[in-house]
Amino acid sequence: MNMTFNDIFKSGFLANVKSVSIFDMVLALVLAFGLGVFIFLVYRKTFKGVMYSASFGVTLIAMTMITTLVILAVTSNVVLSLGMVGALSIVRFRTAIKEPLDIAFLFWSIAVGIVLAAGMIPLAVFGSAVIGIILLIFINRKSYDDPYIIVITCKDTAAEKNAAEKLKGSVQKSSIKSKTVTPLSIELNYEVRLKSADTSFVNGLSALDGVSNVVLVSYNGDYMG
Repeated sequence: MNMTFNDIFKSGFLANVKSVSIFDMVLALVLAFGLGVFIFLVYRKTFKGVMYSASFGVTLIAMTMITTLVILAVTSNVVLSLGMVGALSIVRFRTAIKEPLDIAFLFWSIAVGIVLAAGMIPLAVFGSAVIGIILLIFINRKSYDDPYIIVITCKDTAAEKNAAEKLKGSVQKSSIKSKTVTPLSIELNYEVRLKSADTSFVNGLSALDGVSNVVLVSYNGDYMG
């Protein structure tokens, strides 16, 4: 028996399409876009990395909307959900995540898409607002609270002692991370916590007798000696 194109549509395809109303689809995708933009703005406001990636911000918006689209399809058809799980299980992502906090933003986008598609709109909106506020408070704290590494190059032991005493009195906390000694110099690496945003003490250290070089750099907490 020959099957026509109309017979294929009568097999239940149209019924599956109508299982999710147009209004529900539009509402879910619009809300996903709005919350995705909110996640993107929080990411841009709290970014503390070396190089800001605008494409990653756009990815957060797209991830929210794509997740919503997928979950809408899965919740409307049990058979489709099984096929979707099998299809997604073979997907592999090769892009390295350089900032640990980026993983949180990715999971946030995926979670919002899932919650929205499940129809729990208040949870998605309220949860995103709370998460955004918490991230803004904790990430945008004063920069001098963050750890720094200061590298001091001295000519001899006497200069080393003077630099160590000067540094101890200029910062809130300091701890030696490494010490490199050569016939011509001594290099000291300290992890420090600043008292304030003022870094003029670096100038004072470099002016000490026997100190040839002083470098202050931001420190992300991953030290390799």
